[in-house]
Amino acid sequence: MAEDFLIAASASLAAEKREWLRALEEERRASPHTLAAYERDLRQFFGFLTGYHGRPATVADLADLKAADLRAFLASRRRDGVEAKTLGRGLAAIRSFVRHLERRGLASSAGARSMRAPKQPKSLPRPLSVPDALAVSEEAGALAAEPWIAARNVAVLTLLYGCGLRISEALDLPGDALVDGEARSMAVTGKGDKTRLVPLLPAVHAAVADYRRLCPFALGAGEPLFRGARGGPLRPQIVQREMQRLRGALGLPPSATPHALRHSFATHLLAAGGDLRTIQDLLGHASLSTTQNYTAVDGGRLLQVYESAHPRARRA
Repeated sequence: MAEDFLIAASASLAAEKREWLRALEEERRASPHTLAAYERDLRQFFGFLTGYHGRPATVADLADLKAADLRAFLASRRRDGVEAKTLGRGLAAIRSFVRHLERRGLASSAGARSMRAPKQPKSLPRPLSVPDALAVSEEAGALAAEPWIAARNVAVLTLLYGCGLRISEALDLPGDALVDGEARSMAVTGKGDKTRLVPLLPAVHAAVADYRRLCPFALGAGEPLFRGARGGPLRPQIVQREMQRLRGALGLPPSATPHALRHSFATHLLAAGGDLRTIQDLLGHASLSTTQNYTAVDGGRLLQVYESAHPRARRA
């Protein structure tokens, strides 16, 4: 680790910093990237304290650190153009170091704990492209060792993309779900025990029927529809792991997760002209703003809709 911040810290504070980093590396198994980032964050904080007090920072300066001190530090970093994500990481580093000092009887972490982390900007969901979403649902079984598990993987991921289900909603389906191959919709109970109707496409019926035919376990009304390799309820972690393997096989980005298929369901419907209120109902969102965050349509599509629909945008 670089030691160029020593001019901004006393020898005892520098020694505590080294011990803290050692503990993070050996006991917490922190990655080299995390260690480097935390060391840099702490060095910047020590530099701030040096300017604040007009002398090198000491252990005593952190003994009873106040929330006001941390707010002043974050404000100075924000003036330098540092983003909220980096500010949050810096605050986490300071809190970790102060807790280290507290365990050694050298400080109190009350002030650091009371400080709220900077509000993070909402990140937009990242849906898959239409070809990638189709490839996932079609190739989901390609890596499975047993035919019934391959069919299960295809059925689960087809439900996520074809019906916009949450992974928990798909895995909560009872064993007698989707037995009627002619059904056009299905009732799903989601968050807050709210029930909604979702459409059932032929591809969904076909995928579930194929899985039901091959599954070696009885799929009764009182049992879960989707099973793990030993017959117990299928766990979300297994679906996530299968999706990770598919990402590698299909060359998809890390953002291609099971939940991204639900984003893709909403985004592709909206891009094709679907009504936002209807998509809200299909997703089971209580708020339209939540649905808006779920969908991402390119600017060209939005401009096309505007120019074709808005009276003031129509040309004579």
